[in-house]
Amino acid sequence: MLLPIMVFSQKEYTFTAYRGVAQDGYNFWVSTPDTSAAPNETMPVIIFLHGNSLCGSDLYRVRRYGCLDAIAMGRDINALVIAPQNPGGPWNPKKIMNVLNWVENHYLLDTNRIYVIGMSLGGYGTFDFTATYPDKIAAAMALCGGSSRKEFCGLNKVPLWIIHGTADRDVSIAQSERIVEAMRNCGSTELLRFDKFGGVNHSQLAKMFYLPDTYNWLLSHTKANGERTLNTDISITVADMGAAYQNIDRAANKIVVKDEQKTVPPLVLMVDVDTASLSDSALAVLANELPKSKPAPAPAAAPQKKPAPSVHVVKRGDTLSAIARKYHTSVSKLCKINHIKETSVLSLGQRIRVR
Repeated sequence: MLLPIMVFSQKEYTFTAYRGVAQDGYNFWVSTPDTSAAPNETMPVIIFLHGNSLCGSDLYRVRRYGCLDAIAMGRDINALVIAPQNPGGPWNPKKIMNVLNWVENHYLLDTNRIYVIGMSLGGYGTFDFTATYPDKIAAAMALCGGSSRKEFCGLNKVPLWIIHGTADRDVSIAQSERIVEAMRNCGSTELLRFDKFGGVNHSQLAKMFYLPDTYNWLLSHTKANGERTLNTDISITVADMGAAYQNIDRAANKIVVKDEQKTVPPLVLMVDVDTASLSDSALAVLANELPKSKPAPAPAAAPQKKPAPSVHVVKRGDTLSAIARKYHTSVSKLCKINHIKETSVLSLGQRIRVR
C-alpha cells in the first residue's frame, strides 16, 4: 500500500538591507513576499517604526521585534514592509518620507494602500508622520506612543487605531489621551479608535506585531474609492495578545537575506529562524537551529566550551518573549521556573532564570 506523499510549501520572503541610498533619510530594510506568480502587480506597503531600544547604527537590531521578526517567526504579512532604523532621537517625518519615496521609485507599490505602525518611540513617530502626511496614509496604528506636536488635525483624516496600556510606566496613557483630546478639538473623530488595555504594561504591546488581525485591520483600508472609512469589524483584546505567539508555524516562511555589507552564512538563507541580530550570541542560537551533522573529533588540547548562562539580567527593552527567543526556550517555561506570569512587569537588573 502506497502512503500519500505530504508536500510542504514554504512562503519565501526577501529581506533587503539598504544603507545611504535615500538622501536625507534613514538606513532601512525592505521585506517583500515572493512575487514570481504576479511580478507586475503592485503591493500594499507597511512602514514599521521601532522603539528606542532598537535605535543605533546596526541595522540588524531592527529585526529583534516587530514586523520583520513576525515574518521570520512564520507570520504571513502579504505586503511590502519598510523598516527604517532611527540612529537616535525623535523620528523625523521628512526622513521617513524620503525613504518611502525612494522605495516607491524602485518597487511596484500600491500608493492607495500605504500604512504605518509603531510602538513606543515608534508610536510617537507614527503620530508625527501621519499628522504630517495624512493624504499619503491609508491607515495607521499607534501603540503606547505620544507626540511633542501641538497640532493634530491631520490625524482626523486617517483611519487611526490608538492602543495604550493603563499600566504603562514608560509612556503614560495620558500621552495618547492628550492626542485624542486634540483631535476632538479639530472636529469629527469618526475615523478614530482608541482602546485602553487594562493592566497592560509598556512592553506587552509588542505582542500586537505577532497577531494576524493587526495586519488584517491595516490592510483592510484603502484610499482608492476616495472616501475614508474606519474598519470596526476587527477587534483585538488583551486575551488575544496572550495568544500572540500561538498558532505560528516557524517553518512556514523561508527568509532570504540580501545585504552586501554584512557577511551572512549561506545556511541562514535556507532556514526559518529569528535572525534579528547576527551578533556572536545570536549566531550561537542560530547554530542550534541549523541541520546537525556528525561532529568531527575535537583535538585533545581543545578548550572546553563555557556552559550557557542560566540567568539573564534584565536590561532596558527586554521582554519575556525576547528573552525566551535569546535562550531558545518559551515564555511559558520562563514563567514556570521563575514563578511569574506572562503579564508580570520586568524590572531593570532583575535576574531571570532561563533553565
